[in-house]
Amino acid sequence: MQSMISSPELIEKEQIPDLKFGQEDVLKDPQARKKRLQDVSRATSLGNGYHGKVEITFQTSNGEQKRVVTTIWDFDQEYIILKSGASMPVKAVTQLEFF
Repeated sequence: MQSMISSPELIEKEQIPDLKFGQEDVLKDPQARKKRLQDVSRATSLGNGYHGKVEITFQTSNGEQKRVVTTIWDFDQEYIILKSGASMPVKAVTQLEFF
C-alpha cells in the first residue's frame, strides 16, 4: 500500500495551550529565520488592521507538524500572541501562509 504525503493536522487555536514545544529552532537557515520574523510582523499588521487570518504551520516538541488558521495580535522575538490569547514560540513556526 502506497502512503500519501498528507498536510499537517489542522487544529483549533484553543488547543495550542495544551501543546508542548521544543527548545530548538525548527528553522536552521538564518535567512529562513529572518523571513519568518518578517512574515510574523506582516501577519500582525494584517491581524490588527484588517482582522486578517493566516495559516501558521508549526512543529511540536515530539516533531509533529500542525497547522492553525488564526489572527496574530502581537509578537516579540520569542512568542506570537494569537487572537484567543494563546501564544506559541516563534522558533516552533515553520511557515506562514497569507490569504
